[in-house]
Formats: sequence, structure tokens, C-alpha cells
Amino acid sequence: MTAVPLPYRVVDTRPETVDTVTFHLEPVHEALSPFAPGQFAMIYAFGIGEAPISVAGILPDGGLLHTVRAVGAVSRALYELKPGAVVGMRGPFGTGWDLPLATGDDLLVVAGGIGLAPLRPVVRAALAAPQSYGRLNVLIGARTPDDLLYRDELDGWARPYRGVTVDRPGEGWRGRVGVVTTLLDDALFSPTETTAFVCGPEVMIRATARELLHRGLTPDRILISLERNMHCATGHCGHCQLGPLLLCRDGPVVGYERAEPLLAVREL
Repeated sequence: MTAVPLPYRVVDTRPETVDTVTFHLEPVHEALSPFAPGQFAMIYAFGIGEAPISVAGILPDGGLLHTVRAVGAVSRALYELKPGAVVGMRGPFGTGWDLPLATGDDLLVVAGGIGLAPLRPVVRAALAAPQSYGRLNVLIGARTPDDLLYRDELDGWARPYRGVTVDRPGEGWRGRVGVVTTLLDDALFSPTETTAFVCGPEVMIRATARELLHRGLTPDRILISLERNMHCATGHCGHCQLGPLLLCRDGPVVGYERAEPLLAVREL
């Protein structure tokens, strides 16, 4: 981990939706320490500022993929990057998805909206090492069909089940409509031998965790990513505090046994 931004060059960009893009970064000179799935980088858009962005892909040559939705000044600047542009990178920061915990287990990957981005490395790791895990179930929720990410990859994620649902179907949509938890009825997993990885809006995380507990998973086998209000990445500013947790340092990935009592407190 470095506190000084290192220069990374944009190799390629890929539009995902009208306001979301995935870009491929490679170090100009020195590379950051290796990232783990679930960790994040602070990406600096020169002249604008920096923002915490989870890795959406970790490449063998040290390159990184990041998916960004344009919602503010920094993310808009990152969204508009073109190949050849240079950004500053600090990291890796935070805790990652505990894939060793899931060795031998069925996997439930449950994503809401842009929350699919930090879960994509989990899916890729599971597909790359099928002998290490049981059944892989990928459950994806989005606002509309046009908000779905990584559409060219989704068909390859069905091992044995990949489900997609949307809140508001568009014209011609023939898929599921409803909240992401409705997809659990079709997933194939043994609750006592399953690890769940969940990322999305907090209301979706709470609803998913409650449903998983009802179906027999224990809180320590439900891993969630909470990326609320991260700012400095070093635990000093307090913007991302959740009770005793500083999510940039103690998270963003935490076990639900730690998060459940904190998320139950209004306005914490």
C-alpha cells in the first residue's frame, strides 16, 4: 500500500450503460501491491480529486479493471477518460472477500446495481477454480434492463444458476421482475455448506441477509460489502464510520455477524 499516488495509464474503456464505464488501467512505471477481490483503490483524476473505487477485475499482468458510474465530479471525470489518459492510484485498501473461507462450499453471489462490480472478481475466481468450490449461484438485481452490467459475460456465469431480475421492465423484457431475493427460490445450494457474498444498496443488503438467515445460513457465512461515504481510505477522517467500524480500514467487506447490530440502528 502506498500513500503517494502512482501513475496508471488507461489502456481501454468499455461502456456498460449510459452512465457507467469499465476501464482497464496499467502502471506507467511502478505497480501497486497486488489487490485482492473486494479491496479498493483511491483513484485520482488530475485537477479534480480522488475517489474510492473497488476493483472489478484483477489481471495476471498487474492490470486492474474498475467500473465507475458518473454520479459526481470525480466519477464523471473518470467516466470520461480516454485510452492513453493517466490517473493517480493509491492502494490497495480495505478488507477483501474471504474466498478461503468458502473453500468447498456452495457460493451465493448476490448483487444489486453497481454492487456487481466488486463481486465480479469473486465470480471470476470461482469460475477459474471450480474444483475449490461447490455450486456457484449468481443473483443479480438492477433497476432496469438498461442498467445491467457485464452483459457479455452473464451467460458464462451460470454454474449451475445465474438469475437476473429488474425493478422496472422495459419494452421487450422477458425476464424476471422484482427484488433480487426472489431469485433465491431457484438457486441451488445447501444452507449449512454455503458462503454468501452480498453487495448493493444497504436496504438490499439487509433484506438479502434476513432472507439468507431465514433459509439457514449463519451470520458468519454471509459476507457483505459496505462502501458508504469512504473518503480518505486511511481511517483518519471518520466519514465512513459505522459505529466502532471505520469501513475503509475495517471493511468494506465485513461478516454479517459484525454488521447486523450496527445496521439495525437508525441513522448510525
